[in-house]
Amino acid sequence: MTRGVLLDMAAYYNTDIVKEGTAFNVKEIEEVAKNQGVEIRQGDVVIFHTGWLSLIGKDDKRYSAGEPGLGVEGAKYLTGKGVVAIGADTWALEVLPFESKNIFEVHQILLAMNGTYILENMDTAALARDKGYEFLFVLGQPRWTGGVQAMINPIAIR
Repeated sequence: MTRGVLLDMAAYYNTDIVKEGTAFNVKEIEEVAKNQGVEIRQGDVVIFHTGWLSLIGKDDKRYSAGEPGLGVEGAKYLTGKGVVAIGADTWALEVLPFESKNIFEVHQILLAMNGTYILENMDTAALARDKGYEFLFVLGQPRWTGGVQAMINPIAIR
């Protein structure tokens, strides 16, 4: 468990669903944090709300074809701050189409280069609706031994 910070990107862009291909980099991250009155600190879990998860069952083709998400510069910025995990209500966390020719470069920066955990397909709608921008983030261990990916049940306590 640690401190969680929700960055409501849908509110920042004044939309219900942030457009696919929209990258969240230093400028966007800092502006949203400032607008929400939160500071990103070492040891935090940072979670992005984009509205993307709401497409499931309504527009599965769009949901799977691309997504808004964390950009390369944003990944370097957040790992430089020492966050322990970054998540979103998207299936890959990072922006698709990619910003460069490097495939899943954000994953490489987070996981391989910095050991920063990735949380995907998170249901962030209630936190965003309640303006739950800071909370106690609790994540229990998965029930499977030896797995590299798992279904998780994170909890936000305000």
